[in-house]
Amino acid sequence: MTAQDLAEDLRGRLIVSCQAPPGDPMRETSTLVRLARSAVAGGGAAIRANEPEVVAAITGAVDLPVIGLWKDGDTGVYITPTVRHALAVVGAGAAVVAADATDRPRPDGSTFADLVAAVHAAGVLVMADVATLAEGIAAAAQGADFVSTTLSGYVPGSPERTGPDLSLISGLVEAIDVPVVAEGRISTPEEAAEALSRGAHSVVVGTAITAPTALTARFVAGLAPR
Repeated sequence: MTAQDLAEDLRGRLIVSCQAPPGDPMRETSTLVRLARSAVAGGGAAIRANEPEVVAAITGAVDLPVIGLWKDGDTGVYITPTVRHALAVVGAGAAVVAADATDRPRPDGSTFADLVAAVHAAGVLVMADVATLAEGIAAAAQGADFVSTTLSGYVPGSPERTGPDLSLISGLVEAIDVPVVAEGRISTPEEAAEALSRGAHSVVVGTAITAPTALTARFVAGLAPR
């Protein structure tokens, strides 16, 4: 599938992130596959999934494009941090490889452009996960097929936020020609719609749909004595 074809399929639609953090009861491949199937049944347009084993299982179970990544560690650049990680995700069947495209050093000394070149050579598309406008512009210049606001508020130099970074979405839409994907702290359908109104090409939602542990904790905190 070409970038243009996939972009057309995803225009104005929902991508569901079917992931679970280490130690979470949901972090089982079969469980994550069921989440992906539920996302399909609800009308999702694509799935975002972590780790080659899970990517392969979901790719085999649903007839939707899978945006694959490989989180390795929890500090620095850990979302598909190297070319090796990216090619493993390609081998698992992902239609798109998502990778950290911030300006931080990568553990193997490579660049984001190196990763893009390797993934494109394998016939697969790349989604750049960024935190700032400058990073998004650089990622597009390095060949990213999609640019996502995934890391806004989660890396040093990017202010912490309680909701989606709508200003970053708007800035990227004005600055680059590749599709901008809204991701990060989108908790309601209204926030998702607002992201589209700001020019986002499509929207990724994870926790608000597929994370019962986090959702339960949110309600428990809301019921705490004041």
